[in-house]
Amino acid sequence: MHSKEIPRPTGTLPIIAEHPAEARELLGTVRYGAEGGPPRWEHDRPVLPLHMTGAGDREVVESWPAMGPVRTGEHRGLLFAHDGAVLFAAGHIGPSRTCRDDAERAYRAAFELVEALEYPHVFRMWNTIAGITDRTAAGTEVYADFCAGRAQAFENAGRVDMAAATGIGALGGGASFYFLAHRSRTTVHLENPLQTPSSEYPARYGPRPPRFARATYLAPGRDGERGRVYVSGTASILDHRTVHSGEVAAQTQVTLANIAVLIGAENLTRHGIDERFGLEDLRAVKVYVKRREDLPVVAELCGESFGARTDIAYFVVDVCRRDLLVEIEGITS
Repeated sequence: MHSKEIPRPTGTLPIIAEHPAEARELLGTVRYGAEGGPPRWEHDRPVLPLHMTGAGDREVVESWPAMGPVRTGEHRGLLFAHDGAVLFAAGHIGPSRTCRDDAERAYRAAFELVEALEYPHVFRMWNTIAGITDRTAAGTEVYADFCAGRAQAFENAGRVDMAAATGIGALGGGASFYFLAHRSRTTVHLENPLQTPSSEYPARYGPRPPRFARATYLAPGRDGERGRVYVSGTASILDHRTVHSGEVAAQTQVTLANIAVLIGAENLTRHGIDERFGLEDLRAVKVYVKRREDLPVVAELCGESFGARTDIAYFVVDVCRRDLLVEIEGITS
């Protein structure tokens, strides 16, 4: 497997519109490229640059379609766009030796926004954090510090629901985040029977546990359609423990098995959902690999597991635990 060509981030990561013929505009764009920073306006739409690719890698562009007339605005550093059904918003926290307070303020602004615009159903969040496993000035791990601030914002806003989320390293640019919220669609936040809910993690992982669901199911908008499952960043974790430390192939296999259980019929039935999905149903998959030399192994295992129609983007970045080597997320379609 090590003799295979190393895959590189390339091109676009298309987010499939539920009704492609009706999607004529964009809500927003995320550029996984060679620089990061605050969101900016391009053609009157929010664009978030994330420093996620290295030398020789092309940026990956993720575009979120709009299904109706788009309105845009800014709130306390967040740029946003919404179409009456879905809200897209993006924010940035500059490099800091301690990000707890900054994370709390940023997420407080996010929750103010969803309340003011009446998009109560947050269904997917992404967080990219430079130096994610480094130590802050106070000696706390950066990711744990970020999670503590984020958890405080959830608590202050009275939000008990936890959407699907990813917390992953970045190559620079501080911390950035973006999220999606729906105005009226039913959402079901999913847990995995093989894993401890993140909110119940023991204190060894930080002063406040991370707050996220393993996935979020978004109910179909029309009769006869399938819903969608937004799978959180998933890793080689059983209960709350990392398994197969140092073994990238085994970690990838456990990660894929975790996703298969999460989106399978038995687990969806457990959550009151009469649908089933398999790995072959995933689209717009992102694979985060800690060590570049492990890319061929991970790519081969992913290629064997996902369907021929799956678009996969690979990124060489740090993962949220020092002993984790790979993390995978995706969206069913």
